[in-house]
Amino acid sequence: MLECIPYSVLNVVRAQRDGDYLTLILSKGIQRIIPVSDRCIRVIYTQDDSINEESVNSKPGIIDIKPFSDWTYEEDEKTITILLPKLKVVIKKEGASYAYYDEERRLLLRERSKRSKELWKVPVYKADEKGIQKEYIDTADGRKEVIRSADKIKIREAYRTRINLIFDADEAIFGLGQHEEGYHSLRGQKIYLCQGNRRIAVPMFVSTKGYGLLVNTYSPSIFNDTNEGTYFFTEADSEMDFFFINGSCEKMDGVIREYRKISGKARMLPKWAFGYIQSQERYETQEEILDISKEYRDRDIGLDCIVLDWCYWKDGMWGQKNFDPERFPDPDKMTDELHNDNVHFMISIWPNFGEEAANYSEFQKEKELLPGINIYNALAKRGRDIYWKQAEKGLFCHGIDAWWCDNSEPITPEWNETVKPEVSRIYDEYCSQVSMYMPMEMTNAFGLYHAMGIYEGQRGSDLFKDKRVVNLTRSGYIGQQRYGTILWSGDISASWDTFRKQIAAGLHFSASGLPYWTTDIGAFFVKNGLQWYWDGDYDLGPKDPAYCELFTRWYQWAVFLPVFRGHGTDFRRELWQFDNDAAPFYDALVSANHLRYRLMPYIYSLAGAVWHDDALMIRPLSFEFTEDRNTWDIMDQYMFGKDMMVCPVTEPIFFDHDIDGNSVRMEGIDCKNIRKVYLPKGHKWIDFNTSKSYEGGQFIEVEAPLDTIPVFVRAGAIIPTTAYKGHVQKKDDITLNIYAGADGNFTLYEDEGDGYEYESGAYTLTNIKYDDLSRKVFINGTENADESGFKIRFIGI
Repeated sequence: MLECIPYSVLNVVRAQRDGDYLTLILSKGIQRIIPVSDRCIRVIYTQDDSINEESVNSKPGIIDIKPFSDWTYEEDEKTITILLPKLKVVIKKEGASYAYYDEERRLLLRERSKRSKELWKVPVYKADEKGIQKEYIDTADGRKEVIRSADKIKIREAYRTRINLIFDADEAIFGLGQHEEGYHSLRGQKIYLCQGNRRIAVPMFVSTKGYGLLVNTYSPSIFNDTNEGTYFFTEADSEMDFFFINGSCEKMDGVIREYRKISGKARMLPKWAFGYIQSQERYETQEEILDISKEYRDRDIGLDCIVLDWCYWKDGMWGQKNFDPERFPDPDKMTDELHNDNVHFMISIWPNFGEEAANYSEFQKEKELLPGINIYNALAKRGRDIYWKQAEKGLFCHGIDAWWCDNSEPITPEWNETVKPEVSRIYDEYCSQVSMYMPMEMTNAFGLYHAMGIYEGQRGSDLFKDKRVVNLTRSGYIGQQRYGTILWSGDISASWDTFRKQIAAGLHFSASGLPYWTTDIGAFFVKNGLQWYWDGDYDLGPKDPAYCELFTRWYQWAVFLPVFRGHGTDFRRELWQFDNDAAPFYDALVSANHLRYRLMPYIYSLAGAVWHDDALMIRPLSFEFTEDRNTWDIMDQYMFGKDMMVCPVTEPIFFDHDIDGNSVRMEGIDCKNIRKVYLPKGHKWIDFNTSKSYEGGQFIEVEAPLDTIPVFVRAGAIIPTTAYKGHVQKKDDITLNIYAGADGNFTLYEDEGDGYEYESGAYTLTNIKYDDLSRKVFINGTENADESGFKIRFIGI
């Protein structure tokens, strides 16, 4: 008979307060509990003899946090209890499992009693550069070096970690970054947290019970809530490190605010960045850039930025941060002309280089390339400094307004395959391949460091100090909101199924604490190609009315996203490309474009709240209406701010494909689309398009013709708008749209629209209050709304 080796139960031997933190001496190892606010603690656990202070204090996603000192702890025979003003933590001495309670002593979350926290040592390797066998391959992200084989050198040991959790049967979970699968609640799911072209890994989730868990890891990790167990697992860390956050009375919004205290405030983007951004794979010449911009102005379509994608460098000089002088003979003149027409200029920059490029030679000389590959070492400050100096000298000096840091993962093995691997294999290959190039403990953090280098470089530059940093990038992580980043959902393919899933993807990303997100309107890939990722449904592009309908509905949705941007390959994406005789798609697109600009005072105020109040621009309904259980599983409607509920049309109604793939007009349609909408209970709702009022707590069907996206406004809302003027204005003439039926308030945010003076107080907050009983509007506490300079418009009376 086999001999059973008894499991050594992890017991608390002794507890002691060491200044502002509590130390638990365990039968094996040490746990440190650091209160960081009145509702949040940080837990660090190692089985070493002491905690690695250098590791704990050098994690890039977390800012320097002052410990919170207003707490006590109690101890009896069986438990240790930590008491904060808005959080109670009960630790069982036998097993060292934690249970977390809110200020009303309601249980929020508990760990499994047995083996609540598990650590086990694993070796960490790097590739031996002497024996590397590599090759070049052509991918959708350009020409890349790939290691095919290499000897490994052990450099140290790290811990794999696992926190075993017990969720309540009746709670929903959101966050953990961006998932292309279109999940609703993450309950019952297994989420592999590794970076990818269409994946953004962020190790934080929030619960409808009003708490959040932020795991302070930078390695690949797994969240699991299946019959295999409920846990959070990390591949390689110096110690287990996580934050537990009670959102308190603000619930999930309160979790987001605490997350920003831990990881840093989001920076303000310039006001123009909330206007329309036109991109294309790719514009090829200076003349083409100027012609497209001019046509937007001639057609009176709103435009604030045009984007230059890859290959603006000399042929063969992949990734070189200089213009090809034949195609871009005078970049200063180009940006001057754009700026004179109130159009800003964004350019794509890449972390990988061809060996012929001078940028590559400089990195090679300075030994700041990742081992065995043509990608610069963003994890090293020296590497980031070199990268910025190249961008400043070759591009920024010409008047560049914004960066598009493409391919910022930058290693995604599955995109080298023709057939998509199984998701578990994608994760395993990511772990094994990426760890050849950078330490396993940091493999998810390349994009964070890359963004850090761009932000710190531009903020420290002597050029164009009046420009806020704008960085459109594809990979995000803890704390990246500090660096002026906008994340987008990667190179997705055109289908109605993708469109529906994108809405949920953006909401989970936002629930992870990062505020600025967008998508390629109409998807990046449109045709159906050989590779697994090139799987669009529309080989004819805008010549196919079925694609025009999808693009129109996608564009209408993007009006109500933080950032409004069109981009893609296969076909052109300028709005006039969709002027199709089959239906008035073009008119519907222009109408949506103008709506975005009319809403600019509202949108920029939401952005102001992102910085000033640590808010989000888009949120799942469950954030705002947690008590309404019906909202927990709705991810095709969402809140844009606190009072506008957006309900995109996610099914075709006019055109579809028959069994042979031909576009056909659907029968029985008289240019109306019926969209089923849920109205959260406890509120009166007003149709933004028709001004018709409805009571909450019901599903309704509303008409949504081609030129209309259903949007509902909560009674009591104050929505500031302005007249359409073709581009974002520094100062708006504002109409206050008062949606009657309840009291309401709104804070209007205004500043210079660019530069960083807002950080020193150069902004204005106008507090607007509406009293429904008296029908009076108060501006900063005074009743003289007529003298405020605002126009007042009542709706729903």
